[in-house]
Formats: sequence, structure tokens, C-alpha cells
Amino acid sequence: MEKSDAQMTTNRKALTINLDDSKYGTFAEIGAGQEVARVFFQAGGAAGTIAKSMSAYDMTFSDAIYGKAPRYVSRERLVTMLDHEYTLLRERLSEKRGATTKFFVFADTVAAKSFRGNNECHGWMGIRFQPEPGCEIPSDVVLHVRMWDKDNLRQQEAIGIVGTNLIYAALYLRDDLEKFTASLADNLGSDRIEIDMLKFAGPAFANVDNRLMSLHLVRHGLTNAVLFGPNGDVLQPSEALYKKAILVERGSFRPVTHVNVDMLNCACAQFMQEPDVQGKDIVVLLEITMNNLLAGGALDPADFLSRVDMLGDIGCTVLISNYSEYYRLTSYFRRYTKEMIGVAMGINNLLEIFNEKYYEHLEGGILENFGRLFRNSVRLYIYPMQQVAYERYLAGHNVTAAVSPFAKDVLINARNVQVAPNLRSLYQHLLENHYLECIVGYNPEILNVFSRDVLDRIRRHDPTWESMVPVPVANAIKKRNLFGHGTPA
Repeated sequence: MEKSDAQMTTNRKALTINLDDSKYGTFAEIGAGQEVARVFFQAGGAAGTIAKSMSAYDMTFSDAIYGKAPRYVSRERLVTMLDHEYTLLRERLSEKRGATTKFFVFADTVAAKSFRGNNECHGWMGIRFQPEPGCEIPSDVVLHVRMWDKDNLRQQEAIGIVGTNLIYAALYLRDDLEKFTASLADNLGSDRIEIDMLKFAGPAFANVDNRLMSLHLVRHGLTNAVLFGPNGDVLQPSEALYKKAILVERGSFRPVTHVNVDMLNCACAQFMQEPDVQGKDIVVLLEITMNNLLAGGALDPADFLSRVDMLGDIGCTVLISNYSEYYRLTSYFRRYTKEMIGVAMGINNLLEIFNEKYYEHLEGGILENFGRLFRNSVRLYIYPMQQVAYERYLAGHNVTAAVSPFAKDVLINARNVQVAPNLRSLYQHLLENHYLECIVGYNPEILNVFSRDVLDRIRRHDPTWESMVPVPVANAIKKRNLFGHGTPA
């Protein structure tokens, strides 16, 4: 993980704030003790910063102050805390010191490891603050954190550090939001905490795109995946995926083509017919890996936002992940659900899964990969490929031993694709036991459509590209001038 420049100790950050007479606020914490306030008290000079520190640990007291909540460790409870405490702070202190003070409220609601040790260890925290004294509309930063330490005391310590990092960043690092994001893990590291949602709001962040900020979380190793809704909102994965059956399709989506949509629709139709999925809530995701986003050598924010905008315009939920291997992706989903997981993919991705070089870091090699991938009800739905494209793929990957013996008009599917000779028995086992399924009901007339060809035609201003993508995608590309549309050839 990258560190922020001139990384400061947690104590130094708290002391810096305590000695800044222009900052003054409230600390309200539920669960896991008053860990953030404790950092500020221990740093010294806290009377210059803390107007009030409180912890409504008992649910009855918490309800009496903030109102009843369906869940106490939730974004809704956090926002209620920020609303209540900020209103009180302004009401009681604006007349006395509002002209010279930038008021703020820090709040968190956390579930650290319980005595029995079988609970989810996570929390919500946020800060509401005035960028300038007397500012009528405050700004907010809200995040969701997971604690990976094994004991309660270490988790409490981690909450204190993350909270201090958040307050310091909101007050002093707003001019460099990538540095802001990276600094949230100062003095901790990703082995102790994960921040899987980060959202900015208010006039101090008027020009901030929360999707890019979420992408920085993945880039800096604070989390391995972030989720966006069709309207571009940043979603919290445990809220969006909890106890749902999940179908996912991985791709570059530069741009979305008829093949991408057909693959997803056909796989979804089959997935919904699975006995284990009947009557269950389903979430369908399109996933882009960081490897794909960094394929050009450096992250292109405009390209990233182009893809997310386009996918949102056609109503898709988008996952950006750092999981190159599919078994890591399905393990990630298992954090949130025990329901069935389906993965839609083409023949080229299937062959990549059977490439042993990707599993040299696993003690059990490719067998361990499949053991992890197919654990707990996972199924792959395989979309067919024209033989000419299949042979082009093999040639591009220097594979000569698996050229199909079939006639040129025979499609390559999950039943006739050729894998390496030493893996054929393993492949047959997976096929016979329905870990792999051929996608049916596909449109054979669009199998010659490839994203790279569409992208090339868009850039060459060849109008035939529009026939290769769904109408909403074409409209989105033209409306937003995506992928070079509207620029000189």
C-alpha cells in the first residue's frame, strides 16, 4: 500500500488538530468504546478541540437520543448521529464563537469483536464540518470500515487510528483527495483494516466524483472491490449483496456490445431456473478488474468514468475489483451471501482459468484454484465462440496443441473446447458434474462482434459501429462523446 507523503503519527495528527484554535467539535461514538476521542485526549490539549464527547452504548439511551433504528451499525444511524450532534453544536455555540470557529462533528457506530467472537467486525464513521466559519451548508465524509485484527483491543485501537486519520484528512488534506484517501490507512495498513466505501458530499467537495474516490481505495489497497449503482451512486457491498444470489460477468466493456448483453441475458435466464435460486433475491453485476483499467500502463480517469457512465445508462450495477483470479472474486462474494453464485464468461476466459501459470503461487496449484472456485454452489455459464475467433485466440497465446478438429462452421462451446491434455480429465469431471454449463438461447448472428473492433470503428468515425452495440449504448456513446466519439479521427 502507498503511504501518504511525510506520514505523521496518529498522536501528532490529533495534537495538530488540538492546537488549531479554529477547529472545534463533538465526538459521538457507539460501540467499541470512545476510541477516537481517547486518541485526542491522550495527545494533549484536547480542551482546544473537543466541545463534547459522548457514547450512547446502551440501545435504550441511543434510541432516546437519536431515535429508533432498524440496525445500530448502519449508515442510517451514522447520518442520524451527525444530524443531531451538528444541530446541537451550532445551536449552543454559534453565537459565542461561530464567527471564528469551523465547527465539526465526528461520529462512529462500530461492532468490534464480541465476547463470543462470532459477529461481523465492522463500522460506519463520518465527519460533518464547516470549511469556513459561519458556513451555512456543511460538508460530509462518510466511510465504512472492516477490522481484520483477531482481538477486541487491537480492533478498538484500529478504530481510533482510522477515525483520527479521517478527521485530519477532512480538515487538512482536501486539496489532494488521492492523498486524502491514501492517508486513511496511515499507521495501520490493509492487513488490519479495509475501507470498502467512501463518500464525499457538500460544498467543500462540489467537484468531487465519488466513483473516482472509490477507485483510489482499490488503487491504494484499502479495499479490493468497490460497487456502483446504475445511477452512479457508491454502494456499500454488504448492503447490496447481503443474502442474495449473485450473477456476474467480467469484461472490459470498451464498449458494451451485443455479445456482452446477450451473454448476460442468456446466463441470467438459466441462472434464474436453478433450483437453488428459485424464489431468491438476485443481483446481477458487470465487473471490471483493475488489471483491465490499467492495461494502458496508467489509470485513465476519463476512460474509467466513460465505462461506468455507459454501464449506468443501460441500468447495470458495476463492480470494480482487484481480483485477477475468479476464485478470489467468488470468495469475496462469500463474505456477504451463502446463496448460489453464477459467473458468465466466454471461451477465452474459460481457457485462461485452465492456464496453470496463474496458480504457481498456490501450494495446490490449479487443483486448489478449482477447489476454492467451486466451493459452496458456484457455476460457470460459458458463451460460445466462432471457430475463427477461437483459433485467433490460440495463435495469439502461442497455443498450438488445442486447435479444434471440427469444421469451420462449428461453434466452440463448453462441450467441445480443447484444454491441455493433462487437464482434460479434470475438465471432464467439472463438465459432468455441472460446474460448467453451456449457455443456450444465444443469438448466433452476433458472434462476430468484438469490443476492440467496435472501439476501432468509433475512433475511425465508421458509422457501422452503431449496429454492433445495443441502442441505449450507442445513444450513451454519442450523448457523452465516449471512447473518442466526436473527436478528430
